[in-house]
Amino acid sequence: MVGLRVLGVVLALVFGFLAAALFIQYAAMTRLSEWFWLAAVLLGISTAWLAWGAYLGALGLAPMRARPPEAEVITARTVVLVPICNEDALTTFARVAAMQRQLAGAPAQVDFAILSDTGSTSGAQAEEAALTRLLADAHSAGGMIYYRRRTQNTGRKAGNIADFITRSGAAWDFALVLDADSLMEAATILQMIRRMEAAPDLTLLQSLPRVVRARSVFGRAMQFASGFHGPVFTRGLARLQGRTGPYWGHNALVRIPAFAASCGLPELPGRAPSGGHILSHDYVEAALLARAGGTVRVDPDLGGSYEEAPENVVAHARRDRRWCQGNLQHARLLRTRGLRLWSRAIFVQGIMSYLASGLWATFLIAALLAGLWQAAPDYFPGVVAIYHERIGFLPVLPVDASGRAIGLLIGVFGLLLLPKLLVTVEAAITGRTRAHGGTGASLLSVLAELALSAALAPVLMAYQVRSVLQVVSGQDGGWPPNARGDGALTLAEAWAAAWFITLTGAIGLGFAATMVPQQLPWLLPVLVPMLLAPVLIAWTSRPGRHQAVHATPEERDPPAILALHDAILNRWQQGATADAALAVA
Repeated sequence: MVGLRVLGVVLALVFGFLAAALFIQYAAMTRLSEWFWLAAVLLGISTAWLAWGAYLGALGLAPMRARPPEAEVITARTVVLVPICNEDALTTFARVAAMQRQLAGAPAQVDFAILSDTGSTSGAQAEEAALTRLLADAHSAGGMIYYRRRTQNTGRKAGNIADFITRSGAAWDFALVLDADSLMEAATILQMIRRMEAAPDLTLLQSLPRVVRARSVFGRAMQFASGFHGPVFTRGLARLQGRTGPYWGHNALVRIPAFAASCGLPELPGRAPSGGHILSHDYVEAALLARAGGTVRVDPDLGGSYEEAPENVVAHARRDRRWCQGNLQHARLLRTRGLRLWSRAIFVQGIMSYLASGLWATFLIAALLAGLWQAAPDYFPGVVAIYHERIGFLPVLPVDASGRAIGLLIGVFGLLLLPKLLVTVEAAITGRTRAHGGTGASLLSVLAELALSAALAPVLMAYQVRSVLQVVSGQDGGWPPNARGDGALTLAEAWAAAWFITLTGAIGLGFAATMVPQQLPWLLPVLVPMLLAPVLIAWTSRPGRHQAVHATPEERDPPAILALHDAILNRWQQGATADAALAVA
C-alpha cells in the first residue's frame, strides 16, 4: 500500500515536470519572460494533479481480489440515523418507512432515529404529520422508530449526530449514518452489519452510493458518471487508502463506542469561514478514527446504496461552495497531533481539489499576459488576417516546436480522457455495459458525458475560483439548504446566477482579440463556454429527452427499495390530499 502511494506521487511529479519542461521548450523560440516561467510552474502543478486522478482510476481497473468476511450471526444492535433540516417531510419519512418495512423480520435489531434540525414552525408541523403516518404505517415486525427535533442546531449535521450519540448512543453498538435523500436496501444494511461484526477493528465502513432519480441533462450525465466510472475509481481509492479510508458523511456504518470516544469535533478558533464549526466534518471524523487505531474502509462491492444529487449547475455550485469552505478549513488541522501521515495527505488532496481550478485559471492568465511582453509566433495566420487571407482552422507551428506542442496537448488531454475510456473497456470486458444499454450505448454515453463535461468545465472552474476567493476574503457561505426535486431554470434565473461568468468571458475575449490575437484560438474552448454560461446552465437543467443516452441500471430496472418508497409516498400524498379536502369542506 505504501508502495502504491509512493508510486502515485512519483508518477504525478514526473508528469508535472514533463508538462512544464515541454511548455518551456515550446515557448523558448524567443526569450522567456517571467510570465512564461510562472505559467510553466502552474501548468506543472496542474498536470501533476490530473496525473494523480488518472492514477487513481488506473488502480481500480483490476477487480478486488477477496470479498471481506461476514459474520453468520448478528448480535450487534444498530440504529439508522436520518439527520434532516427543512426537508420535504412526506418524501423523507417515506424513505424511512420503505427501509423499515424491508427490514421487518430481519435477523438483527435495527431501529431508526430521525434527527430533525428544522427550525420553522410550519416545517415542524409537517414533520409531525408525516411522523403520524409513518408510525401508523410501521411494520410490527420492524425495529423501533424515534423522532426528536432540536431547538438549536449547534454544529449543523455533525452536531446533530454528536448530540444523539452523546445522549442516546449507548443503547446501540452500530449506527448507519444517512442523509435525508439516502435509501439503502435491507440486504445491504445487513451485509454491512455482518462485515463490521466480523472485523472488531473496523470502526467505519463506507458504501458506494449510486445517484438515482436524476431527470435533467446535467443530473443524468452526473448520475451516469457516478454509476459507470464510480466503482472503478472507488476501487482505486480503496487500494490506495486501505485502513485510512474515506468517509463521505452518509450511507456509512460506524461503531458507536469508537465514534463516541474519538470523534468529538473542535470548534476552530476565530470566525467563519476559516473558524467556527467544521463544515466538511466527515474527513475529519475518519482521520480521528484512524488516529485512535481503528480501520476506516470503503467496500466498492456493496450495492443497494442510493442518494440523489443536484439537478442543475447552480445547485451543484451552491453545495460545492460549502464543501470548498469545509475543505479549506482543513488547512488548520494539518498539524493536529497524532494524525496518520495519510490522513494529512487526504486533507491536502481535499484542499488541492479546490485550489486546482484557481491554478488552471491563473495559468491561463499568465500565459495570456506573457504574450504582451514576448513576440510569439503567429500560429493561426488565417484567423488573424481574416480580411486578407483564407481562414485557417489548424495551427501553423514551427517545425522544431510542433512536436513539443502536440505532445503537450496529447498528454494533458490524455490524462483527462484516457481513464474514462479505459473504464469503458473494463466495463465491456466485465459485462457491466449490459446494465447501461450495451457496449455501443455505453460508449456513446461516455462520449456525451465527456463532451458535456468539457463544455461545463470553464463554468464550474469559474464557480470554484469564486468560492475560493470568497473564503480567502472572509465571506462565510454557511450551510445552504439542499435543492430537491425539479431543478429546471429559466434563462433569466441562469443569467442571475452566472452573469459574472459571462462578463469574465467577454473581458477575456476582448483582451485576447485586441492585445494578443495570436493566442485567441487557443483560448476559445474556455472563453466561449463562459460567454454562453447562462444558456448552458438553463439548457442542462431541462429534462433529458434521449433516455438511451446516460442510461443506468436503476432506470432500466428500478431497485425494490425505490419502488417501495414510491408506492408509500404516493399513498401518503393521496391521503394528505384527501385530508386537506376534508379540512376545507
